Amino acid sequence: MKIIDFRFRPHTEAILNGIKNSTMFKASCEASGFDKWQPQTLDDIVVDLKARGVTRCVITGRDCQTTYGFPDNNGSVLEFCRAYPDMFLGFWGIDPHKGMDAVREVEKVVKEYGMKGIATDPYLAHISPCEARYYPIYAKCCELNVPVFITMAPPPQVPGAVMTYTDPRDVDVVARDFPELKIVMSHGGYPFVHEAIYACYRNKNVYMDISEYEAAPMCETYISAMKSMIADKVVFASAHPFVEQGECLANYASMDLPEDVREKIMYKNACAVLGLSED
Repeated sequence: MKIIDFRFRPHTEAILNGIKNSTMFKASCEASGFDKWQPQTLDDIVVDLKARGVTRCVITGRDCQTTYGFPDNNGSVLEFCRAYPDMFLGFWGIDPHKGMDAVREVEKVVKEYGMKGIATDPYLAHISPCEARYYPIYAKCCELNVPVFITMAPPPQVPGAVMTYTDPRDVDVVARDFPELKIVMSHGGYPFVHEAIYACYRNKNVYMDISEYEAAPMCETYISAMKSMIADKVVFASAHPFVEQGECLANYASMDLPEDVREKIMYKNACAVLGLSED
């Protein structure tokens, strides 16, 4: 079975150091034992991806410079995509507090750098995804016909981040206001499990992944919904290296899912979001 991983970052030395030393995730990494990782070269990482049957990975950038004073990581997204354009698809991280500069950035990176989408982190921006500062960004994405990836669950121990800004009901508002915009909610809107499922079910343009929460309490509700209500609306994502991709694939292999649904989640639904052929 072909696999597309919708949330992946290569565990090179620079990426691992950037994550564990960031103002956003340092405390979370220390609490979770993130130091267990051994870095690899990008070439070796790609060899491992192909061995697992992974055909494409979406690499999401992050820009929360206004709220956390930490440099964005978009340069690495571009670097990886240029090194392996047949493997990596880039979603550029955007800081909504940068106003029209952010809107112009969206156009530049899509048209000049070939980015396939835009990534946002409302909980790191300390505003809701339906707050007005996001709307010009969404409008530009509609104009350019690229999807938006919205991180919708705050990891533990992130300074200043609150769950209020990860409520899927706010994504429901965005979906109403921008019916042409393809939206992917990352991390399943956890712990707002039912709200996330229904936001996907009732909005044609809303998708989600459940990365990092495949074995969390209430996960069985996600799995039950995948079999019926949202079989066409969930994309596989590992959140590697926060969760090791191989471990995540094993979790999905053990899920009680019909094979046709499993194929949609692991590959076909991502093709639909990204506008890729299933061949």
